[in-house]
Amino acid sequence: MARKRSSALSERQKKILQVLQYFQDKFGYPPSIREICDQAKVSSTSVVNYYLDQLEEMGYIERDSRVSRGIRLVGASSGLIKIPLAGRIAAGAPLPVPSSDFSLFEPESMVDIASSLLPSRERTNDLFALEVQGDSMIDAMVYDGDIVVMKPAKDAHNGEMVAVWLNDREETTLKYFYLENGRVRLQPANPTMKPIYIDDPSTVEIQGKVVMVIRQVQGLVA
Repeated sequence: MARKRSSALSERQKKILQVLQYFQDKFGYPPSIREICDQAKVSSTSVVNYYLDQLEEMGYIERDSRVSRGIRLVGASSGLIKIPLAGRIAAGAPLPVPSSDFSLFEPESMVDIASSLLPSRERTNDLFALEVQGDSMIDAMVYDGDIVVMKPAKDAHNGEMVAVWLNDREETTLKYFYLENGRVRLQPANPTMKPIYIDDPSTVEIQGKVVMVIRQVQGLVA
């Protein structure tokens, strides 16, 4: 009997699934435990095995300990979706146009993602992806060169990570959003950086909310 999948995947579990999906798509075979360590930036093979055991129990993979690279994604071939890579977003000082233009990349630029990694409530046809530039969100595990998958949004709750357009500056940035005492605070996740305060909230246009982060390790983005 098939095991029931859980929707509550941790970030580390998602990252390991991304590595498995990439190796299957690129090479046609699964990675070794050491390759998973390298690509997912996990220091210990025992930790990788711990997460693989969890993923097997949750029904995302099957394992055969008798075979080298004996890991198989369950339903991997039918669960891949393509999300348009719309441009670049600053996680640092806001980027001025045109380098921050969400239409910067070629229209055919796409990111392949296993649909099982996305929250089930998301409408995948609305999603878009942005490449991160800068290191203001490193404490949120978002690094320079990573890809953030976004869902379109026009408003946000305090504490949500959003892509915003500052129309009085003609700049965009990726930050945590807070509306406090009639002004907007755009908060970085880096203790060495200061927040951006906007006195006039009407100049802040929310473009989207972060759904997931794809670590930009070797080849994970097509």
